[in-house]
Amino acid sequence: MTGTSPLQWLLTQRIRRAQELLETARDGVDAIARAAGRGTAATLRRHFNRTVGVPADAYRRTFRARSWT
Repeated sequence: MTGTSPLQWLLTQRIRRAQELLETARDGVDAIARAAGRGTAATLRRHFNRTVGVPADAYRRTFRARSWT
C-alpha cells in the first residue's frame, strides 16, 4: 500500500521522529537516537545523513534557530 517494504517504512518513520526531536527537543543526540529507535548517536548520524542528505547536527542548527528563538 505504501510502495515500500515494512522495514523501509519503519526506518523512515524513525528518521522523521528524529527530525522532529532535533527541531524541538533540547536533549542530546544520544537521547534523541534512543527516543527515535536508532539506538546510538553514531547509528542515528549515519542513517540520518544517508536519508536526509545532511548531518544531524547541521539539521539541528538550521531548524533550532527557527523554533528555539
